[in-house]
Amino acid sequence: MAGGARTPGQSVASKVLAVLAAFESGPPAQSLTDIAGRSGLPLSTVHRLVRELEEWGALNRDPDGDYRVGMRLWELGQHAGRQVRERARPILQDLFGLTQETAHLAVRSGPDVLFVERIYSSKRVPRAARVGGRLPLHVSAVGKVLLAHEDEWFQDTYLMRDLEALTPRSHVDTAQLRSDLRRTAAQGYAITEQEARVGSSSVAVPVFHRGGPVAAALGLVVAAGQTGALTRYLPALRAAAGEIERVTAPFPLSTLLSTFRPGGGPARPPT
Repeated sequence: MAGGARTPGQSVASKVLAVLAAFESGPPAQSLTDIAGRSGLPLSTVHRLVRELEEWGALNRDPDGDYRVGMRLWELGQHAGRQVRERARPILQDLFGLTQETAHLAVRSGPDVLFVERIYSSKRVPRAARVGGRLPLHVSAVGKVLLAHEDEWFQDTYLMRDLEALTPRSHVDTAQLRSDLRRTAAQGYAITEQEARVGSSSVAVPVFHRGGPVAAALGLVVAAGQTGALTRYLPALRAAAGEIERVTAPFPLSTLLSTFRPGGGPARPPT
């Protein structure tokens, strides 16, 4: 077993990534024991790696001994997608200015929707995710837009999963979801009502790349009581999506996807 790891042949780099990944799904502050449990690494290995990561600035230690993601790692992460985010952010700000509702830009990252930029409204609307946060594709409007424009093989594979219901309103029935995706693809937008978080609803449209494939989804989040009026925002959403397509057109789609989809999605099955 390499380096005492529980996984035979595990490299040093994979161990470091496992330590960092523990903070992706776990709480913001974790003890060495917590990190060892989530990473699957021996406590002695975690102790050594965490000490080195702390010296570099990737992790910070609290006075009580727990560890958090460090500012240096946050600074490094700001370079991911910077050019695209900087070009898209003014458009999101304009969209927020028109609607006064929380506006966000999202992409697919594996089986999840990843929120890459967001302008928050001051309204008291429950939030299901933050910038850099993820949700399953099937519970948000941006996620359904992205899933509806994926290849059929990907949709079929996704719908074979054990789909999680985040609220009592989440659609997890396969037949209902297939109907949702067909309707989304046909009408060019998706609406969800309290599927990701009780008390909030959302509407989203696709962001195309050079008039071709879908690169991202653009959405608004509102209080659940406004669900019936969400379609009134479609002209503004579609205009903003067109502007994002225009300003990101100089970037090849492969660059956008590699920027926004860390690790990419599942590999295409062999033919």
